[in-house]
Amino acid sequence: MRLKKSIAVLSAFAAATVGTVLSGTAAQAAPAAGNCPSMYVVAVPGTWETSTQPDKRPGPGMLAAVTNALPASKIRADYVTYAATAFPWEAEVYGASKKQATDNARGMLEAMQRDCANTRFGIIGYSQGADAAGDLAAEIGTGTSTIRPERVAAVGLLSDPRRADSDVLIGPAVPGIGSGGPRIGGFGWLSDRTVTFCAPGDLYCATERTDFVTRLAGFLAQNSDPGSSDSPRYGDEATMIWNDLLGAGGIPTLQNQLTDEANKGRRKQLERFYGSGAHQDYQGYAVDAAGNTPTSWLAGWLRDRA
Repeated sequence: MRLKKSIAVLSAFAAATVGTVLSGTAAQAAPAAGNCPSMYVVAVPGTWETSTQPDKRPGPGMLAAVTNALPASKIRADYVTYAATAFPWEAEVYGASKKQATDNARGMLEAMQRDCANTRFGIIGYSQGADAAGDLAAEIGTGTSTIRPERVAAVGLLSDPRRADSDVLIGPAVPGIGSGGPRIGGFGWLSDRTVTFCAPGDLYCATERTDFVTRLAGFLAQNSDPGSSDSPRYGDEATMIWNDLLGAGGIPTLQNQLTDEANKGRRKQLERFYGSGAHQDYQGYAVDAAGNTPTSWLAGWLRDRA
């Protein structure tokens, strides 16, 4: 009974933990010859900020503060459209929704790469969008993508659920890792042009490494798509969590984090988190001495790299 209860808690928490899903757009029409931008930015928005449903017309959400500040004379920005769902009762589970976002973003870059030989690329995302954008950047940076890494000038991730403590964090120090676990292999060739932002108190990108309930829930959410286990990283990620758990005391440690009292404390923690607005604070805190917020800093960085 305890095992069944533990699995039920993990399954429910998986949906809540990585419940922030992003949005995206299907491939856009390539520009006419001779009308290629200096930089092409593919933006993957946040949870429920887009949809594949014909009766929904959501806006670009958080990332609008970035793309609206880019000069249209030099930079073209397009949004990725995808299911942007997280829960099993929605159109797609988290893993399938994120994969759709990554695939659509890749398709948009492929079209631009084919038609505009000198255009450089920017990839940005927020929340699940950062999850998808970061996966695409990791794919490109480790040489397993159709997109050439030298074409990518900048990658910016807001509240990345797969943030690693080795990623380049812009702004105040925030301990922990993403709730979905860090990407095995990192960003490879794109490491020197990939930055991440994590607001203090945002559990999606700042989970304690020893919080194994959240890490297992994030792992389940990341791999909720039936095809997820085909990933060559699936086993590596599971092994990393298992080794960390063994180093922290093994199964008894996990059981202690799944007691009724521990679960009650976790619910209170989540209530405080959702009530704090930390996950929506990427236009509200400063990341440098000039007072730039994550969105204004990212817009300036893209302009400089165009």
